[in-house]
Amino acid sequence: MKKIVNEDTDCPIKRTLDIIGGKWKLRLISQIGKETRRYGELKKLIPEISEKMLIQELKSLVAFGIVKKKSFKEIPPRVEYTLSEKGFEVLPIIEIMKEFGKAN
Repeated sequence: MKKIVNEDTDCPIKRTLDIIGGKWKLRLISQIGKETRRYGELKKLIPEISEKMLIQELKSLVAFGIVKKKSFKEIPPRVEYTLSEKGFEVLPIIEIMKEFGKAN
């Protein structure tokens, strides 16, 4: 009888989905792309995302090192988001997904 192994603990696919999975993260990464984006720009580019979810997803992407956040000590406060080196590694994956979506 073949033994069933639980791969969840070391599964690279699960780890990837933990980092960039979900409804919004790939869209945020794609919209930031090679640009520097401010919070308001991202909200305009993805109008259907709620404020709460946008904040939550950006915090997650920053925590995983996909996105870099730069805060300026100005009034009014200004925050900019750019992709990190790790974030740029995700862009080719997004391009493949776009092509798949167009074809299907």
